[in-house]
Amino acid sequence: MNFETYPDRELLMLSLADRIAGELADFLRREGRASFCVPGGTTPGPIFDTLSGVDLDWENVSVFLNDERWVPEDSPRSNTRLLRERLLRGKALNADLVPLYAPADQPEQVLDQLAEGLRPHLPISVLLLGMGADMHTASLFPGADRLAEGLSPDAPILLPMRAEAAGEPRITLTAPHLAGAMNIHVLITGTEKRAALERAAHLSPLEAPIAAVLKNATVHWAE
Repeated sequence: MNFETYPDRELLMLSLADRIAGELADFLRREGRASFCVPGGTTPGPIFDTLSGVDLDWENVSVFLNDERWVPEDSPRSNTRLLRERLLRGKALNADLVPLYAPADQPEQVLDQLAEGLRPHLPISVLLLGMGADMHTASLFPGADRLAEGLSPDAPILLPMRAEAAGEPRITLTAPHLAGAMNIHVLITGTEKRAALERAAHLSPLEAPIAAVLKNATVHWAE
């Protein structure tokens, strides 16, 4: 794990956006395509705002979420909605959004369909993750019903996940497919999350799921 500290959050967001743009551009030059896997929530919003104005061959960039709440896109809880509002606009409007939600009562009903949609875009070129104070990442929550399966080396691409801390059911990429990304960035802010990250480095992934992806990750932090 590499740990990078920034003097303030604004510089963190701008610097990380620039680094991600450079990594995506490298993949586009070498391979003609790239995949970019991103978290939900509001923390990465400034990064998305910056990237949406970057001149990349966005039509050949596949964008998908680390995880999604099982709510329709018109819900204020939808990560897909946030992604459309903050990243998939401006120059990035024509990026290829690979869905992590389809209309169904439960994620199990469309799990295979969504996983097959992701398969051509693996391994992930550039992965951006967040982390909760409970040391969860994506929807790999401590105590979640299928966490052990999601951490297994032979885990499927996607799993439904339910946890008390998660609220509604979730769908999430599993640990081996996150940890297999070519470039891994973890974005955290504040002293509470820094302390949690430092604890996670000495815990098992069952106790601290973020630990499953830290080995080859660069953590970006500002207070």
